[in-house]
Amino acid sequence: MKKLLKLRGFYLFLGLAGGSFGSYLTLLLKQGGLDSGRIGMLMATGTLIAICIQPLWGVISDRYNQARLVLILSVAVPAVLAVFYQSDYFIVLLVVYTLSTIFSSTQAPIADSYAIVAANKAGSTYGSIRMMLSIGAAVGAYAGSQYVSHFSVSTIWVPFLLLSSVAVVFALTLPKQAEENRMMSQSFSKGIKTLLGNKIFLAFLGGSFLVNQTMTAFGTYFVLAFQSVGGSTSHAGIALFIASFTNFPSMLYASKVIKKLGRERTLLLGALIYVLRWGIQFAFPAPEVMIGVQVLHGLSFGLFYVAAVEYVSHITLPEMQATGQSVFNIVFSGFAGILGNLLNGILLREGGVWLMNLSCMLSSAVGVLLIFYVSRSTRKRILIPVASERASL
Repeated sequence: MKKLLKLRGFYLFLGLAGGSFGSYLTLLLKQGGLDSGRIGMLMATGTLIAICIQPLWGVISDRYNQARLVLILSVAVPAVLAVFYQSDYFIVLLVVYTLSTIFSSTQAPIADSYAIVAANKAGSTYGSIRMMLSIGAAVGAYAGSQYVSHFSVSTIWVPFLLLSSVAVVFALTLPKQAEENRMMSQSFSKGIKTLLGNKIFLAFLGGSFLVNQTMTAFGTYFVLAFQSVGGSTSHAGIALFIASFTNFPSMLYASKVIKKLGRERTLLLGALIYVLRWGIQFAFPAPEVMIGVQVLHGLSFGLFYVAAVEYVSHITLPEMQATGQSVFNIVFSGFAGILGNLLNGILLREGGVWLMNLSCMLSSAVGVLLIFYVSRSTRKRILIPVASERASL
């Protein structure tokens, strides 16, 4: 029970820090003279380098039994580097973002490994722990908008550093390594080869990629897009608060939805709501609509993400858990982030919000087709080689 409280505290302050800073980073970069195209290039390059480095974190975390240390560094280093985003030099911004992403890219796999194990041992659910990140992000996003409205956006690193420091304190109280964690017990390359040899898992990754690349239009460019149609920074904070807060019920009740519909159908439901949310914004690109449509965020991202993490955990062998989650994270956050940051940044610059929302709607629609294939394969009970004998699709 104490470990659950520590993890919830960690996720809460991680969300507060990220919500108060991440959504307004593009505003800070724009103030420094970058347009959305160059911002996308900067973020895509940093993410690509981070993907190449990510397997090294698995080795450090598991082979040397240093999961807690890696988790602490993943929070502390980006927080300290944030002050340098005030630089006027693109190369400095690129180096800072790249280093920050290299360290922060390992947060999700390692934090989730602690959360999944702790939830299983306590008879709780992963979603009930992960939802604290959403609550923190909701409060942080709104607080960040108020901070930016009353103070200079160039000092947004101050609350980010303070809140991240509290998250580090919670991380220090965690065990050195997640109990019963079997991460990276086999070759990372061998694990990837086994996973990618299955066409159903590839369809799942493809659908996740196409759906989540649209999230950069929200996570990276929402404030800029909102301002371009006449919205204010303070109202953008309200929209971000609504979006993050709706993750709370989704994360809390995701397990019940999954139990009733199944993992694959829950994935399909979440993907369909992605299409709906982007379709509404495409048809009605107005500030009030962009605020109201955020009530769909939890039903889209929240349900999809929890179902995806549990799906990967279910179909992969115990000794391949980290490999499966790492592959998913590389595709879902890494490659999707690269494409999304580049594509949506260019679309926003060249065609405005209308074109970016159209692209997001079409991308998520194709993702729905791939997830439908995965769901249909489940009904036919096609076995996946990476699963145990009792786990099938």
